Amino acid sequence: MNLERVEQIAKAVLYEGYMLYPYRPSSVKNRQRWNFGVVYPNAYSEMQDSGEPSTMRAEFLIEGSDHTALEIKLRFLHLRTRTSEGTNQATGGSSLPDGWQEAVERDVSLPPTPLADIATKSLHHEFSFPDETRFDAERNGDRSVATVVRNQDAIQGTVALSIIRIGPCLFKASVLVCNATPLKNPAAHRNDALMQSLVSTHLVLGVTGGEFVSLLEPPDAFQDVVCQCYNVGVWPVLVGEAGQRDTMLASPIILYDYPQIAPESVGDLFDGTEIDEILSLRIMTLTDEEKREIRNSDQRARQILERTDSMPAEQFMKLHGAVRSLRPLKEDAS
Repeated sequence: MNLERVEQIAKAVLYEGYMLYPYRPSSVKNRQRWNFGVVYPNAYSEMQDSGEPSTMRAEFLIEGSDHTALEIKLRFLHLRTRTSEGTNQATGGSSLPDGWQEAVERDVSLPPTPLADIATKSLHHEFSFPDETRFDAERNGDRSVATVVRNQDAIQGTVALSIIRIGPCLFKASVLVCNATPLKNPAAHRNDALMQSLVSTHLVLGVTGGEFVSLLEPPDAFQDVVCQCYNVGVWPVLVGEAGQRDTMLASPIILYDYPQIAPESVGDLFDGTEIDEILSLRIMTLTDEEKREIRNSDQRARQILERTDSMPAEQFMKLHGAVRSLRPLKEDAS
């Protein structure tokens, strides 16, 4: 599996909704984030009437043989809180609120395994990441220096993989991701539970010696079998160059086969249904005080601000619109 080819799409999925315009911690909509692909601890899920999920399931079809190998990479964000213990200020101060959430990227990989081996004995892979407390001296954008404390709770879970042969050269794969983290606080609120959750959870899937079947546009012969694929929290789509069928992305947001990042986009804006030109214009209207808050809060938000402030005029004009293809108008039938 060539992960580099799908890295742009996978990264966009990972940070979808990470921070929304105006990208300031004081903005209400940035105090409760990461609404996509959250897999909560099982104990928290069982307490919720709204059915907050503690599992994620992806099912898909593979054309191949016993020797076809399936590779799986689980990716998610592991949250941590960031607080400032104190500042030695040269000018101004940090506007970072207590308990500001950051994220660490996590990968859990299952190596390529022949389908026949998985069909004989399902795979059950356990993973865990420990708790951690870090103390860092950081210089903010306003030249103030603060001792930043980062706290991260431990999380643990499982990835279960099973294969069913449904034809001479057709297999149905099922991947179940479970959050088995013991809940620290039995009366945990959502923000507490998020610290022990898998966030923006998705799967990157690859096959060698075989091909995936599109679940959106399957061959007629596979229509009935595709309808029996049971996906919860994700939907697998083909990724890579159009026509290739060796890589899939099981995404927590709705995508089509072979999604692409617009070539006019100069960087991630993380905003759901983002429109680069509008968001860039809005960033340009921020006051100096609002920009100072952004610079002092989050590395990714700071990158958005600096990239937009330094964007050349010719690059900005490219965001105004693009013609992808031309076709003749239909002649008047009359």
